Amino acid sequence: MITKDSTRRDFIRHISVGSLALTGMATTCSSVMINSSKPDKENLCFLFQGDSITDGNRGRNDDPNHILGHGYCFAIAARIGADFPQYGFQFINRGTSGNTVGDLENRWQTDTLDLKPDVLSLLVGINDVNALIEGKENAVGEKGFEATYRKLLTTCRDQNPELLIVLGLPFFFASGWRKDQYEKWHPLTLERAGIIRRIAVDFDAVIIDYPEVFEKAQERAPIDYWIWDGVHPTVFGHELMAREWISQVSSRLAFLKS
Repeated sequence: MITKDSTRRDFIRHISVGSLALTGMATTCSSVMINSSKPDKENLCFLFQGDSITDGNRGRNDDPNHILGHGYCFAIAARIGADFPQYGFQFINRGTSGNTVGDLENRWQTDTLDLKPDVLSLLVGINDVNALIEGKENAVGEKGFEATYRKLLTTCRDQNPELLIVLGLPFFFASGWRKDQYEKWHPLTLERAGIIRRIAVDFDAVIIDYPEVFEKAQERAPIDYWIWDGVHPTVFGHELMAREWISQVSSRLAFLKS
């Protein structure tokens, strides 16, 4: 007779992770090896980095009710954490509203390297576009953006050669109060996305094509249903992002397919 318990035992044997203890959420975790199909050890640390889309108005203290914010990384962590509590996974959100790649560089040591992630998810670039459009002092062109982006990932790989890197493509859509700004924002956003695609190849990273996700979503509802101001997703948009993230990352962490 097949029971839930026997199915779970078969699943655990299949992915060869053993019996792992449930641990609380922490701000750091030790590096572990990751191969193309499964985590080898307990307590994988998932770190989400980026700008306001990742930030999601996250808490700045240890309150577990708000610490991950209310965006896509909250949805990802909620689903994985609820489905696999026996593995003691840790989820950390360090997205910061308004950040460019230069801002990330300034806090990369404390907010990324010191946390020693096993899975690094990064979504950044739209504020670099905004800096160019508004002519800000910290604005950088394509070469500066790429150089800084590569530097960030290189420091992570030097620290942990087995790090799984997940790179989200930035996006901009004609919605909300920025609807008339599409012609300015879209080409520059495409340039940054193209750069990230090239970088992903060199770092063997998983690409999350968020622009494509929202293009397809418009077949079911207008873009304003998914993104309310050209840049920031609604709660429904964040859910689409979370679903796509899990779908793509499951190609490297096969246990997520279940």
